[in-house]
Amino acid sequence: MNPNLSKLQAYPFERLRQLFASVTPNPSYRHIGLGIGEPRHATPQLIKDAYCQAIMEKDGGLTVYPPTAGDVSLRTSIGRWLQRRYGLELDISSQILPINGSREALFALAQTIVDPARGNDAEPVLVVCPNPFYQIYEGAAYLSGAQPYFVASDPARNFAQDWESVPAAVWARTQLLFVCSPGNPAGAVMPLAEWQKLFALSDQYGFVIASDECYSEIYFRDEPPLGGLEAAAQLGRKDFKNLIALTSLSKRSNVPGMRSGFCAGDAALVKQFLLYRTYHGSAMSMVVQKASIAAWNDEQHVVENRAMYRAKFAQVTPLLTPVLEVALPDAGFYLWAKVQRSDTEFAHDLYAQYNVTVLPGSFLAREAQGHNPGAQRIRMALVAETSECVEAAQRIVKFVQSRQ
Repeated sequence: MNPNLSKLQAYPFERLRQLFASVTPNPSYRHIGLGIGEPRHATPQLIKDAYCQAIMEKDGGLTVYPPTAGDVSLRTSIGRWLQRRYGLELDISSQILPINGSREALFALAQTIVDPARGNDAEPVLVVCPNPFYQIYEGAAYLSGAQPYFVASDPARNFAQDWESVPAAVWARTQLLFVCSPGNPAGAVMPLAEWQKLFALSDQYGFVIASDECYSEIYFRDEPPLGGLEAAAQLGRKDFKNLIALTSLSKRSNVPGMRSGFCAGDAALVKQFLLYRTYHGSAMSMVVQKASIAAWNDEQHVVENRAMYRAKFAQVTPLLTPVLEVALPDAGFYLWAKVQRSDTEFAHDLYAQYNVTVLPGSFLAREAQGHNPGAQRIRMALVAETSECVEAAQRIVKFVQSRQ
């Protein structure tokens, strides 16, 4: 067995299941789940129609092996979206690669980038990532033969990562940096100055930046979130050196089950990643490709989806602010709230008393540099219909008030 498998920790939702194992929730309330960030808005009809039409076409794309690089029509639609969204002109043959959702590709990218032989037992190579973080970053680091190094978010600076706290000796051993903007769980968007700092560090130490941007299309301000490739272009880095951005249709278009997205950026990285994926066997089905083309070509359903989230957060957030330390995020579909006691105790007792599931923040972070930055926080995924989220918020208010 790969010995690095023993380093993997239980996924947050498995830890939540264990936390609730002995709980019988109050039967007076129907269950409302805010624990898992799984979009529950309806999948747009145009995507379902494209999917069904692809199946019904001659052969339906099921009798041939799909190209790992994706069909040129899919890469063209992605390239056009990048131009509309960010004003970027990318070479669709060398700088864009379809992926089976960002989760799969984030993990696989580390296996492509990391060279564990450049380290040793005393000083292994490092993969730097935010803290709290998407757990795939940690697993990808360990199974690539590297060690993760966690950089805490700072609530006083809109949950920006404290990059200044990272010693030069750590950057010198870093081969890959995961960033997430808009962030999970706090929803913070990285400004241009922060990107400039990271690009300078990448130039100095030679590490690759993987920018996880799966929440980029759910935002609450008039200005859409700045993307990593967009930031690079604004700073004159139009070759996107050592930068690769990843996103998916799951949140943007409410198709988490379709497993479709893309990565784009440095042509040299994309070339090597394509080579890895050719052996990895991760080509996207032609049926999914055709449905993805319909999704990337249409923006109206994205506007409507974003409007639903804006209306939902506008109703839910004011209900919670009198009893919890919580604020509207820059983007994403989570509320990241501070509680006055143990986050695991809060989640446990809320579930028992009011049958509402939230995720303890400490499950999304690691103890590093002396503290767990997720402690005494909870993540609420406002993915259900508005009425259900409002009802959950009302129960949370009652719960907090009953404990004061």
